[in-house]
Amino acid sequence: MSEKQSLGSLVSGLTDDLSTLVRGEIELAKTELRNSARSAASGTGLILGALIVGSTALLFILLTLAWVLVAIGLPIWAGFGIVTLVLVVLTVALGVVGLRRLKSIKGPERAAASLAKTKAAFSRTSPDAG
Repeated sequence: MSEKQSLGSLVSGLTDDLSTLVRGEIELAKTELRNSARSAASGTGLILGALIVGSTALLFILLTLAWVLVAIGLPIWAGFGIVTLVLVVLTVALGVVGLRRLKSIKGPERAAASLAKTKAAFSRTSPDAG
């Protein structure tokens, strides 16, 4: 190769190198995402298993509580009725709090404003014009 390369060959080489670099970065990102997805799947499976076992344990705790109420002298229907009533009240309370939180969720307002500013900058108009 000659010591003095043409401007075209330098730009061509730079473009090839940049393209190779970008492809490498994309491949690295894919690999990292793949590994993260595997870890997330594994963790999610373990959490689901814990939820199933925990739900079963909660069921047994509630049954035990109902039978304890029966053992201290309440009729069977009253013992199980009290436990059921507590569960219904807890369900309603959690549902109301959850609905309030869901209603307070806002969209990505800052991201939308930033996108509008960027769009306006590229179209050479003011952000309020569009």
